[in-house]
Amino acid sequence: MGASVTETVIAIVGLGVITLVTRAFFMIPENELPMPSWLKRGLKYAPLAALAAVLAPELFMADGEFIGTLQDARLPAMVCAAGYYFWRRGILGTICVGMAVYLPLHIGLGW
Repeated sequence: MGASVTETVIAIVGLGVITLVTRAFFMIPENELPMPSWLKRGLKYAPLAALAAVLAPELFMADGEFIGTLQDARLPAMVCAAGYYFWRRGILGTICVGMAVYLPLHIGLGW
């Protein structure tokens, strides 16, 4: 049987409260939370680790399996974008270079 309207409202409000509390957890105290120095150093790398965890499967996998050919537009686009980033250290230029390499290969050549 389906959930009643009351159960649905309770679930939505409960999820909203849980989301608010977990996202605002670090903003609630007035003083900075004491953390060991090793944890502070580790948290500096959390955004980079999350980005790598999201991007790596998109770059190296297709349909749940590793890319089996070098004729995939993502690979040369990734190399060119990384080269631009290490040369100029600009995010917007990195994205533009990657897409400028990716789009012609993907759309034009069907890679």
